[in-house]
Amino acid sequence: MKADLPKPVLVVDFGAQYAQLIARRVRELGLYSEIVSHHLTAAEILAKQPSAILLSGGPASVYEDKAPVVGGDLFASDVPIFGICYGFQYMAQKLGGEVGKTGIREYGSTELTINSESSLFSGLSSKFQVWMSHGDSVTKAPAGFDITASTASCRIASFENRPRRLAGVQYHPEVIHSKYGNEVLSRFLFEIAGLQPNWTTDQILDDAVLGVRNQVGTGLAICGLSGGVDSAVAAAIVQKAIGDQLTAVFVDHGLLRTGEREQVEQDFVNATGTKLVVVDARDRFLKALEGISDPEQKRKIIGAQFIRVFEESAKNLVTKSSGEVKFLVQGTLYPDVVESGGGSSTATIKSHHNVGGLPDDLKFELVEPLRTLFKDEVRTVGRSLGLPESIVGRHPFPGPGLAIRIVGAVDQSRLDILRAADAIARLELEKSGLNDSVWQFPVVLLADVRSVGVQGDGRTYGHPIVLRPVSSEDAMTADWSRLPYELIAKISSRITNEVPEVNRVVLDVTSKPPGTIEWE
Repeated sequence: MKADLPKPVLVVDFGAQYAQLIARRVRELGLYSEIVSHHLTAAEILAKQPSAILLSGGPASVYEDKAPVVGGDLFASDVPIFGICYGFQYMAQKLGGEVGKTGIREYGSTELTINSESSLFSGLSSKFQVWMSHGDSVTKAPAGFDITASTASCRIASFENRPRRLAGVQYHPEVIHSKYGNEVLSRFLFEIAGLQPNWTTDQILDDAVLGVRNQVGTGLAICGLSGGVDSAVAAAIVQKAIGDQLTAVFVDHGLLRTGEREQVEQDFVNATGTKLVVVDARDRFLKALEGISDPEQKRKIIGAQFIRVFEESAKNLVTKSSGEVKFLVQGTLYPDVVESGGGSSTATIKSHHNVGGLPDDLKFELVEPLRTLFKDEVRTVGRSLGLPESIVGRHPFPGPGLAIRIVGAVDQSRLDILRAADAIARLELEKSGLNDSVWQFPVVLLADVRSVGVQGDGRTYGHPIVLRPVSSEDAMTADWSRLPYELIAKISSRITNEVPEVNRVVLDVTSKPPGTIEWE
């Protein structure tokens, strides 16, 4: 029996990379939120009894023949609706306004000017920076709407019709680059839509546990435990739901960082009491990856090998009394799904080994209790489950491990080089007291690149190491972390002195977008 959920704030996904981020912002404000596809009809969306509807952005133009639309008239209802970017233009067009290509584009940080009384912006600064990403503009607002803000290049950057509880903005209030973003969403949801907070993390956990029980029933499950926070929390949820029906399988694929196997064997088992099987598959993975440089191939090979190992482990767990293991638990998060092309009309950025890298002949039914959550929600759930901070507060680490932090083919020698450099960077960051200020700190080996250096009064021809510290709230957008130069210098000095094969350390100062957090 699924937990009774509040009436949802629905986010209609028009193909935006940020659709789930909008839903997450709504949850942060204490309201239950779900994402629905624009392929649903208005009748199907309204049948979900939404308390409010948010229309996401998207890459298309509303006037194109194949532009995403919701079948039927969504605006004939009295449900409060808020449009963002494409959703703003969609609302304008559907209600009799006009949208066109003005020849002026706005991308990135832009100054917004509030030019009339507004429920969305009341009490805020008259001018502030917002995040724009559009080539089309609303050129005429629908009848009955007040134009409330503009930019230097966009005359209609927001509008609202308070009596009908309809409003929209051209920019993206959901991203951290937009000042007052949460305040604007809050104004719409609580003041214009008239909603009250109704959603907590405890409800997320309760619903996830009940969902697992419904799916697995009396069956047996194994969990692909990586040692990261995602798989650990997923396993803990499933353990809470089905107890001894779960066995965690930790695969040492040889692509781990220093000390990770020991941390899993000690911290996770002590915290949860979960049955743990450790499989040493280092030789197997290295052989499968031999000579492979293409990052997509690496991910798919690693994903396929994981599943083969799990299948073999499942067979070894079968006894006459226990029966067959039919379920595989994974710590898939929504950003993994989006970047693997699993969103509505979204592009594939890169395959994640537990999403796009799974083999077609998968013999398990996947159990993914975190699939709709972001990292910060996962950490909160983990703390509610009593997991230690050594696991819950751990920096994200990709399932394919160090294989995708080696730009080039993977072999034991290159893994040893990267593992040594990574251990130095992590230790110095921890010693500095700045570990919690950084979202993630990939250390990357440019294995196919050599640079000339001078070490020990002699010429060297070594590898460069890239330091990639980033700050983020959700991994959907990120910026490079401004760590003290003294810390960067110390890390660089130790790596070049203690790792003989490395003679150069560089700092990656690229944001996301345009770059991704991981290099591969």
